[in-house]
Amino acid sequence: MKVCSLNNLPNLIEKLKKDNKKIVFANGCFDILHVGHVRYLEEAKSLGDVLIVGINDDKSESQLKGHGRPIMQEEDRTEIVAALECVSYVVLFSDLTVENLLRIIKPAIHAKGTDYTAETVPERDIVLSYGGQVAITGDKKNHSTTDIIKKIQQQL
Repeated sequence: MKVCSLNNLPNLIEKLKKDNKKIVFANGCFDILHVGHVRYLEEAKSLGDVLIVGINDDKSESQLKGHGRPIMQEEDRTEIVAALECVSYVVLFSDLTVENLLRIIKPAIHAKGTDYTAETVPERDIVLSYGGQVAITGDKKNHSTTDIIKKIQQQL
């Protein structure tokens, strides 16, 4: 099963590290999956053996993105992202940041999208504190769920 609960995450991480797997971690809301998401995750996976994706739950996405979000419920978003070939595991989380997940997983690489630079990743200090690396993956940030929603609204 690709979906891992927060409770089972420490056991999964212990097993992966015991098996000497290079863990890459990526995260996001993935409200309406688009090509930018796929490119971000595929490139992230290319950097290691295992790609774990953190997905914001409905409450945290609503707090981050505002009224009317999410469009798709957390169960659907989780299932869709887990179905991607490049994704090894998915974990749903409720925090507004991934700091706690990074402290649990301690991935070799924390992948962020191109709307960041290696210096502006908010969790950079945490990743560097345990010897991890930050990587910027995906194509230029010219795809967004917000833009897709606006385009759909204009068509109505």
